Amino acid sequence: MSTLHVPPTPPSPRDDAIRLHRAFKGFGCDTSEVINVLAHRDTTQRALIQREYRIMYSEDLLKRLAKELSGKLETAILLWMLDPAGRDALVARQALSGDVIDLRAATEVICSRTPSQMQIFKQIYHSKFGTYLEHDLERYASGDHKKLLLAYASIPRYEGLEVDRHQIDNDAKALYKAGERRLGTDEDTFIRIFSERSRVHLDAVSSAYHSLYGSSLEKAVKKETSGLFEYALLTILRCADNPGKYFAKVLRKAMKGLGTDDTTLIRVIVTRTELDMQYIKAEYHKKYKKTLNDAVHSETSGNYRAFLLALLGPKQ
Repeated sequence: MSTLHVPPTPPSPRDDAIRLHRAFKGFGCDTSEVINVLAHRDTTQRALIQREYRIMYSEDLLKRLAKELSGKLETAILLWMLDPAGRDALVARQALSGDVIDLRAATEVICSRTPSQMQIFKQIYHSKFGTYLEHDLERYASGDHKKLLLAYASIPRYEGLEVDRHQIDNDAKALYKAGERRLGTDEDTFIRIFSERSRVHLDAVSSAYHSLYGSSLEKAVKKETSGLFEYALLTILRCADNPGKYFAKVLRKAMKGLGTDDTTLIRVIVTRTELDMQYIKAEYHKKYKKTLNDAVHSETSGNYRAFLLALLGPKQ
């Protein structure tokens, strides 16, 4: 469930465009007004505002926002202005280009998305950046991690709720034989099953694995694999079980200890607000005995804090 709060009767895109233009005029930007408008409009409304702004003022709203805002707030709002697939494409592209390659961020986006989400974001990736996602993965990833990402990004997995009990038991046994039962690890078996099976099926395999062998499939992955390959497998497995719990843990890690990983904080909050942030907030509170709103409030400040809290909605 989304945490986005949209007014019951929102202003017209034209009125919102006028409000934003007024916020940009004069000395300094009225950032609070920008947040009040944009943090409370859904994907379709934001797209209509952008179109209306261009018609009325012959100017690209995103370019104007980039000119008026700065720092972490600019990063967060510019990402928010895109539609979900556009955001995923941008996050993946930024992770796979530039001076610093962030394979963990690319892995998170790829391995936590459904096949239908992947297909749309791959199309946008190609149309917007002139290259295929797979080509960039070939260039920057390596080894079993690369094999898994390429398979996961390209194989059209089933997204329904039906499962084959016989296949579930076979997969659990195959994973045991490929890992804990033998010396060394048959990585190709892990790649095949994790990249080809639906979320519901893989979650059932995890349960069957525990029933058959008395230990968890997650522990087997941690024991048998390492590095980015392990991270990708765990992301797939945890999102098959409970995406809300997975992202709660990602957010906790981003805010734990000295300093805050704002790149991760922005990425997760902005990309999940319109999807399942309500569930993430519930899982965060359940596991860490603190609301996600309070955690974000303590780790951020100023208009950047105000924007993220607006997306998170009221405390639970």
